[in-house]
Amino acid sequence: MGAQYEFRLLGPLEILRDGLPVHLPATRQRILLAALLNDAGAIVPVGTLVDRVWGDSPPGGARNTLQNYVLRLRRALGPELVRTHGRGYAIDVAPTALDTFRFAALVREGAAALEAGEPARAAVLLREGLGLWRGEPLSDLPGELFADVLPALVEQRVHAHELCVDAELGRGRPADVLPELCTLTETHPLRERFWAQRMLALYQCGRQGEALACYRRVSSLLAEELGADPGSGLRAMHRRILTAAPEPVAVAQQVAVAEPVAAAEPVAAAEPVAVAARVRAAAPGNLPAETTTFVGRESQLALVQRLLERSRLVTLTGVGGVGKTRLALRAALRAAPGFADGVWLADLASLSEPALLDRAVADALGVRDQSARPAADAVADHLRGRSVLLVLDNCEHLVDEVAVLALRLLRAAPGLRVLATSRERFGVPSEHVLVVPGLTLPEAHSTAPSEALRLLTDRAAGCAPAAARCYADSAPAAELCRRLDGIPLAIELAAVRLSSLSVEQVLDRLEDRFRLLAAPRAGSPHRYQQTLRGVIDWSHSLCTPGERLLWQRLSVFAGSCDLEAAESVCAGDGIASHEVLDLLTALVHKSIVVVEETGGPARYRLLETIRQYGMRRLEEQPAAATGVRLRHSGHYHRTTARAAAEWCGPAEVGWLLALRAEVPNIRAALEFCRTHPGLAPVGVEIAVHLTRTRFWFFGCTPGEGRHWLETLTAARGELPAEVAALATAMKAWIALCQGDRPAAREFAGACRSAGPFATTAPALYIEGAYDFLVHGSPGCVGLLARARDAFRAGGATGDAHMATMLWAMAAAFLGTREPARLACRTYVAEAEANGAEWARSWAHWCTGLTELLHGDPSRAIGPLREALVRQRALADSWGPVWNVETIAWTLGALGHPRYAARLLGAADRLRRTTGVTLTGLQPFHTVHSRTESAARDALGADVCAAEWGRGSASADGVALALALVAELVPQSGADGRPS
Repeated sequence: MGAQYEFRLLGPLEILRDGLPVHLPATRQRILLAALLNDAGAIVPVGTLVDRVWGDSPPGGARNTLQNYVLRLRRALGPELVRTHGRGYAIDVAPTALDTFRFAALVREGAAALEAGEPARAAVLLREGLGLWRGEPLSDLPGELFADVLPALVEQRVHAHELCVDAELGRGRPADVLPELCTLTETHPLRERFWAQRMLALYQCGRQGEALACYRRVSSLLAEELGADPGSGLRAMHRRILTAAPEPVAVAQQVAVAEPVAAAEPVAAAEPVAVAARVRAAAPGNLPAETTTFVGRESQLALVQRLLERSRLVTLTGVGGVGKTRLALRAALRAAPGFADGVWLADLASLSEPALLDRAVADALGVRDQSARPAADAVADHLRGRSVLLVLDNCEHLVDEVAVLALRLLRAAPGLRVLATSRERFGVPSEHVLVVPGLTLPEAHSTAPSEALRLLTDRAAGCAPAAARCYADSAPAAELCRRLDGIPLAIELAAVRLSSLSVEQVLDRLEDRFRLLAAPRAGSPHRYQQTLRGVIDWSHSLCTPGERLLWQRLSVFAGSCDLEAAESVCAGDGIASHEVLDLLTALVHKSIVVVEETGGPARYRLLETIRQYGMRRLEEQPAAATGVRLRHSGHYHRTTARAAAEWCGPAEVGWLLALRAEVPNIRAALEFCRTHPGLAPVGVEIAVHLTRTRFWFFGCTPGEGRHWLETLTAARGELPAEVAALATAMKAWIALCQGDRPAAREFAGACRSAGPFATTAPALYIEGAYDFLVHGSPGCVGLLARARDAFRAGGATGDAHMATMLWAMAAAFLGTREPARLACRTYVAEAEANGAEWARSWAHWCTGLTELLHGDPSRAIGPLREALVRQRALADSWGPVWNVETIAWTLGALGHPRYAARLLGAADRLRRTTGVTLTGLQPFHTVHSRTESAARDALGADVCAAEWGRGSASADGVALALALVAELVPQSGADGRPS
């Protein structure tokens, strides 16, 4: 039997004969082979080959030299492989022997499966095809000689990625494919189809604001690079997401057809398939996508599944690093189809303040309660009547608090199941505990397959692929797994070292480390703990001094951090600022630090067990630990101050997104300020800055803002009078927004009695806001105008804009026509001049409100709709509460009592969801009551109640409002009145 060849062009040129590499040292010889393989099976004329091998500068006697190269190829590969023809040469290879043939066949099969409605099979085929690529095609040969070939190959690869993403979306995995789409849109920034797929995936994950941000970004890119607008398909996707259509259009095919192919010649490819229309909306939830393969654990997964079926509280316990979190997430993913309202993860590792547990769980569930009621009540109300699996991860430092909350929620919500991970059980009734063991180990003197050996082989393949192939039956590798007790984290840390050490060397070095530890009996928890500690100690010792120092300092971050924060907090005393990035990169390569791709700047995170180790090391030097924490709180003090200073400006939305990502670090900084002597004023200023940016209404909840302001002002030590007065004003503002009249009265009274600060801009603002929202007094208009002037005089642009907004709002509700119109125009002009997206959304709302109350209600519909669209795009959960209500008032004024009643019900649900009390906001309550009464008179009490109930039953009040407006406008004149 002749030799079996395999030729690979999808990367550096490779030749395998019977599975072994064949080396062709001469570059020209390799170019000749690549040229023949590119047209495998066809006769390639001599002139074409000469042009390919030498380009525009062939030597004298090029044809004779080419013949010589062919002879040398035959000697290297066998005489029968390259055949001679009168016009040139040809190479004959089997379709399975050339990776370009195999790739094209797999793509065709994948596209056919996708067209036939088999996205799972399509994804497998397309992934297999993409797996043949080892880098850029023919990357070891001069690219200019293949300038007519390489773009076509690259385009086929890009098209395969498009089909593969369609397949993954078609099988309901938008979250899994998002990291890949982020990379694809960065690599191919002008490829509209990837942007459309990314928008669709974000939308299906419930991240509408980020989907719309993608559209803005690609629009800007197209305008800057090509001077063009987005294509019709991308625009259609944008419109669907803006209006929250339940099934976004399948734009993949539309975008692909409208998009030019960036290839030098036509590329044979399957027709793009518009899968999106067939994609079922993704189930709700927030489980993160897996970034590495999941190995083993089948028996534990099956057991967790059975426990969840018969128990409502299941706790996975075990030592750090044993894989509790990974097992819980995979088990939750498997269980997801059984929970109609989704699977939700609350990672509690970064939570240091037990009092914030309820709010952290509310955040994880997407509950944005704005009221003064306890967060646990809001969570319980949210879960009541829903079928939900709640995963509470890393609970060991909050065991008592989590136990209390879990029992409360389970009693309130019969459809709730809780899956928790903790190093300690909760010890509550009906809890089922599963102790997570290490991975199964190879038997002594055996290399039979085991979970631990499979994990080592898999992870080593990422850093030492050539060596990893032999680990599956390697006795030293099996011994290494046994020495590491099958602890996944320990195995992964050891696997990183296999890129520079042999398995035997790793074993030798671990033995040295383990000799320093006691040796309790095998299988005991203490043994597992000491094994893991030994591996982490060893990993720590292999780091450079700078890397060890950065590891320790990074441990002060709760959750993740960006590069700017790492440089600000970790530089100094042994680490120069410019060294931080290189040290971070080194720790990433050693698997100490994990990089999180979020679609924005990269963020860096220590795994919790690794972070706790770094923290213990840091705390061995108390003064140094305090210094790092001081720098941490100082960084977030400066960050929030900048955010407040730039609020109501072009960077407004960027700050909202950035601060949302920093919630765990902000909480850690506030807690440190609360407990460290003399830092309470810094903590108060952080909380005040966040209130001024309206962060508590977007990133967390107003209730958490009040918690920190009240806790920090009550901390030990005196606050400077100005800081205390400002904190009181912020507490009063939050209480007013919540409709909490008693608290607002108390805080507003404290502002009035604040001595010299009673006449400052913040105090005037609170006095005007209180008179407006609580009493509905016309005198508030003058107070708010004075507060606006005072803020402007002090250079507080953001605060001045908020005062302008409230002044215009008060003038609309309580003033006469001309002053109201003047205030509205002033506010709109400021919002436009400042370039603030959030402010613009409220400017549109204020325009609609002013038209409704002082002009032509028919002209209110347009700006109110625009405001609602913009608020939804910003993921603003506060603005739509009032916008849907105002649209209901407007529809009532335009003679649509049925729709007005329906939207009043939808607005009522939004208020209940956010916890706002309308009766505490007098002007709003007055117009609401007038509209409700008119609808009841027009429809009758029963019909009005039925329409109210329909609106209240709507899960998405914003979508309902936009749909009703869209329905009415075409049926009427431009004024929106019935025709």
